[in-house]
Amino acid sequence: MIRYGTVLPLLLVAFALADEGYHYSDGHLHVLDFFQQGESLDKLVQAMDTGRIDHAMVSGAPLMKKWHEDEPKRPRYYAGDDAAMYWYSATDSYLAEALRQLPDRQRQRLHPFLSGINPTDKNAVIHLEKMLSLYPGLWQGIGEVLLRHDDLTAMTPNEPPRANSEAMHRIYRFAAKHDLPVLIHTNITSKRERNPLYLEELKDALEKHPQVRIIWAHAGTSKSLHRNQGVMDFVLPAVRELLQAHPNLTVDLSWTVLHPYLLDKQGRPTADWVKLVTDYPDRFILGSDALGRFDDIGEQMKAFEPFLQVLPETTARKVARDNFLRLLPSSSR
Repeated sequence: MIRYGTVLPLLLVAFALADEGYHYSDGHLHVLDFFQQGESLDKLVQAMDTGRIDHAMVSGAPLMKKWHEDEPKRPRYYAGDDAAMYWYSATDSYLAEALRQLPDRQRQRLHPFLSGINPTDKNAVIHLEKMLSLYPGLWQGIGEVLLRHDDLTAMTPNEPPRANSEAMHRIYRFAAKHDLPVLIHTNITSKRERNPLYLEELKDALEKHPQVRIIWAHAGTSKSLHRNQGVMDFVLPAVRELLQAHPNLTVDLSWTVLHPYLLDKQGRPTADWVKLVTDYPDRFILGSDALGRFDDIGEQMKAFEPFLQVLPETTARKVARDNFLRLLPSSSR
């Protein structure tokens, strides 16, 4: 029995919990940008505290933007001019050394993924093996592996990286051996084709590596795709088909999925995506996709709240925080 005198304190606790909102895991975050620059991890942890982000996946950036001899001013982003991008494996060492400087209590909230690999190179696993040897027990995943990525792919030499290339098959086998999830960015289509042009490449990878926990960044969408195509009506049925067929797939809902898919132009949750996430409550994660700067990651995560609030409460908590943690190696949970 609850005595009258205890009702008010209990109500105050309930209101406080409701006001606090969700706690998050940021499942997609880069501590370095495409110039291999970034704010300190201390600032990241401070931003996590402010934004109720309990855990974060952290990775470097696998590409470096060239400052071309003929450009008088350094570009601020990879799309700032036409200079090329090149693969940059040192990004993993930069991250590892930065993590070493953090106190244990902060480092335990950060989950480092290896990203400094060229996914068109069958030698990529050599780098992965070396990093595991140099920093034993540190790495908890692989990615973001940049595969088909519209303008970014066009600015990077050699053949377009594919989710089912021989180089990627080697990476998946390495991931299976070491119990590491793999976060990949592979667009669902090109800027001109209004059909899931590249979906078969992802299907092939999922079918051939069912033991690997593969995370699909942005559900195959990108800012450039939206700029050229607007809302792609084939994204949702493709995601549903993949989730039904492949239990090893998790979908990252970070920012290019939030708008225009999870929320409509008026900021209201879309019924079809609410049903999809409700049908597969363990298969979605959130991410800020921060790129070396962390001041707004709390706002990035909070932007998902209108969508989370219409999900069943248990599902919302899983998507906001817990699903990401379940993807990590069993030794890291």
